[in-house]
Amino acid sequence: MLATLAMMLAPLPKIDPAALKATVEKLASWHNRHTASTGLEEAAEWMAGEYRKIPGAKVELMRYSIPKGPRVPADKEVVQVVCRLEPTTDPLPGLVIMGGHMDTINMSGPADLTLRSPGANDDGSGTAAALEVARAMAGRARRHPMLFVAFSGEEQSLLGSGALAARAKAEGWPIDAVLSNDMIGNSRNGLGQKDDKHLRVFSEAVETHQGRELARLIEWLQRNEGQKGHSVKLVFRRDRFGRGGDHTPFNNAGFTAVRLTEMVEDYTHQHTPDDLPEHMDFAYFARNAMVNLLAVDRLGNAGLPPTRVRIDRKQSHDTTLTWTATPGTNYVVYWRDTASGTWEHAQKVGAVSTINLKVDKDNTEFAVGAEGGIPVPAQ
Repeated sequence: MLATLAMMLAPLPKIDPAALKATVEKLASWHNRHTASTGLEEAAEWMAGEYRKIPGAKVELMRYSIPKGPRVPADKEVVQVVCRLEPTTDPLPGLVIMGGHMDTINMSGPADLTLRSPGANDDGSGTAAALEVARAMAGRARRHPMLFVAFSGEEQSLLGSGALAARAKAEGWPIDAVLSNDMIGNSRNGLGQKDDKHLRVFSEAVETHQGRELARLIEWLQRNEGQKGHSVKLVFRRDRFGRGGDHTPFNNAGFTAVRLTEMVEDYTHQHTPDDLPEHMDFAYFARNAMVNLLAVDRLGNAGLPPTRVRIDRKQSHDTTLTWTATPGTNYVVYWRDTASGTWEHAQKVGAVSTINLKVDKDNTEFAVGAEGGIPVPAQ
């Protein structure tokens, strides 16, 4: 028990840019990793081997079928890699998932299997980040099970994440959060503009999941506990215009998921043979991976969320919140101006089920969450 407590309180380990670079360079060494190619099969076997080196990891080469289509020459069974870490203490059921897609495509000519597509940043970066976070979390206390995924089929309309989301739905997986990382290692765009200080988090606000609240939590954690000088920029839409990502099938299935993406993109290094490691900023990449590690660590040790979070609506200059609590769970109350997109204040309140704040409810949005967990908006 003392050892577990020490693991929970220990500072987060640093993610080494050199380790990220080594994985990206290995992935980019294949001629391509097109979903229907032998390169994808070989890369999946290599990624599985790296995950198997992690103490306690359970690794699956998940196979699924894809149909012939515009970017798929024939019906085919393909593979993606799923690594599971079990809880180490006081286990809770909610899964925390992090992933990136290991498949690549070259769209500078016909989208066939022969063209060179190294896919260093798109999305060797997300794939490598998930591996490094898994390595880091293997040495930390965990209350929740975690999945780290090297998706395939992303470039063929999100087929791999769609297969995993459908499986999760069919098998009743209790998913708390999905962090999809797609292109997080580039800091310059095609105009020469540079931003190595921000990471975008895309989310949608719908009643079927808590994607927007997960995004707000990631931003709050980074601002208050993360590396100084590195910030999360929230983008309140599902994804970029005309684009998609592996969070979307999970959203469509009713699961809480967000997309994490570099602040500026260089389209000349996407879906081309020029998506190479030498164009990446590995120091920036490592800081983005640390944003993920912080979020995964906190989500992976959060207690159960409160239910029936309510505002006492009587006229007053203060605010009383009540909620249904789980015994022994410590809670945090968050609040912000109604016009603010991010949480402005938070107060740890311990294992209670009500709090009075000297804050005017008419001007303010409130939420309550277990420590480290996704806040539940007050009604």
